Amino acid sequence: MDLVPRTVVILLFVYLIARSVGKRELSTLEPFDLIMLVVIGDLVQQGITQNDDSVTGTIVVLSTLALVVVGLSYLNLRAPSARKILDGEPVVLVVAGDMLEGNMRRERITTEDLMAEARQQQLSSLDEVQWAILETGGKISFIPKQQS
Repeated sequence: MDLVPRTVVILLFVYLIARSVGKRELSTLEPFDLIMLVVIGDLVQQGITQNDDSVTGTIVVLSTLALVVVGLSYLNLRAPSARKILDGEPVVLVVAGDMLEGNMRRERITTEDLMAEARQQQLSSLDEVQWAILETGGKISFIPKQQS
């Protein structure tokens, strides 16, 4: 009954990959990305179940996945120190209209990407922005400057 350890190891590996890919990439899936997710899902299933096509094996795997996901959610809720690892932290990209190049480079966001997001939120220029923050879910929040 090696289904449980394989499930846990592969789920944690998939989680590590998702965290390392970056917030921004996961929030903007292209058609190719969707195809890759389906392929990855199939590969993960094969890696977990190997030749076990039984109903019992499927129930064990699904139960293990559910327990690990619920456990991680509980850990996220109860342990603030784990929250930073599990969810990440928001990243400031713009302060008072000035882009923070280091943060943008680390998050792999181009100036064009940032400007496109600003335009979608009816901001024509970064001069109108007090703060731009890349949220943990991959969206960029823009806080406009106060009009004086």
